[in-house]
Amino acid sequence: METHNILDHPVDLLHSTINKTNLHLRRPSVSRVEDRNVVSTTRSRRSVKGRKSLKRDRLQQRADWRWKTPLVLIVILLFLYALNPTESNIAYPFLFPSYKVKGNTHAFASPEYGKGPRDIAFVAFYTLVLFFAREFIMQELLRPLAVSLGITSRSKQGRFNEQAYVAIYTGIIGPLGLYVMYHSPTWYFSTAGMYADYPHKTHTAVTKFYYLLQAAFWAQQALVMILGLETRRRDFKELVMHHVVTVSLIALSYRFHFTMMGVLVYVTHDISDFFLATSKSLNYIDSPLQGPYFTLCIVIWVYLRHYINLKILFSILTEFRTIGPYVLDWEAEHYKWEVSNVITFALLAALQALNLFWLYCLLRNAYRFVVLGVAKDDREEDEDNENDHRGPVAKKWKRV
Repeated sequence: METHNILDHPVDLLHSTINKTNLHLRRPSVSRVEDRNVVSTTRSRRSVKGRKSLKRDRLQQRADWRWKTPLVLIVILLFLYALNPTESNIAYPFLFPSYKVKGNTHAFASPEYGKGPRDIAFVAFYTLVLFFAREFIMQELLRPLAVSLGITSRSKQGRFNEQAYVAIYTGIIGPLGLYVMYHSPTWYFSTAGMYADYPHKTHTAVTKFYYLLQAAFWAQQALVMILGLETRRRDFKELVMHHVVTVSLIALSYRFHFTMMGVLVYVTHDISDFFLATSKSLNYIDSPLQGPYFTLCIVIWVYLRHYINLKILFSILTEFRTIGPYVLDWEAEHYKWEVSNVITFALLAALQALNLFWLYCLLRNAYRFVVLGVAKDDREEDEDNENDHRGPVAKKWKRV
């Protein structure tokens, strides 16, 4: 049958009827259908990419505001203090240690500082400062560093950023803790010094700043956990317990004048955390040093978090009663007696139990790495299911 083109049949559309038997419209060719499919697929892909790009932009904006918001509050407080830079300024207790003890007129004597409710303002402000520092350093400094080191997976970038930030903080606060301990009766991890001259109601400016800054750090860590800024691992319940025990120890030791004991616990955890965080950072960039460095990390962990802390626990059962006053006197602020003995031991024992749990996790990872050739921590759950263009990279050790 002969096929006719519609152009070959002039038709009076108003008066004539088209002969449908002789007129056949040409069907689109196969190539045209394929072209249309390609265009449709391309548009669909562009739409998906556009949505992903929009989602990334929103996440980035949200991440930016996490450090911009506290920065605005910090600038406001600094501006208020600049208007009247004296102790009478309402912003003063937020920025500087309060309760300076008067009467020490010796030219070379370091001023002593007491304790009081205004210390809460100091901790609150530096919690804000550390929150800003964490988000700014992670987003603006460490994320580009992670990309330059070849880490393309966003989840792995996040873990690298978290551990690198912890390494930076503990790398600074750890030596400061050693300095404070050196200038106190507790050097070198002398447990008798924890009770000598009790109660420790006043401290030098450095000691007080160090202790309250550490309180601010752990308050900031608790805030990060509450806001869900870190991905939950399978040891999340243990991590929550760790935060509860740690914050309780800090608050009670400061209020009831067991700060020398607190300094020792701070130092043992900060130094071990530094080596753990740097070990995990080396792991995420697939460094050839990760194996021997992790071995060193375990040795330091066992010495500081177990040997030294068990030594502190033993001293609570023995020296706590025998060195210094062992009496409850509210007026003299003597709180070293039976109840405080039990509470202190219980909290430090709970902390030791959590550290033993994480030691088991570290040793399990070490066994897998050495014997099985598998360097993966199953506590990180499904974070590593996404594609990583660098290939399989060892995954270890959540911060504890």
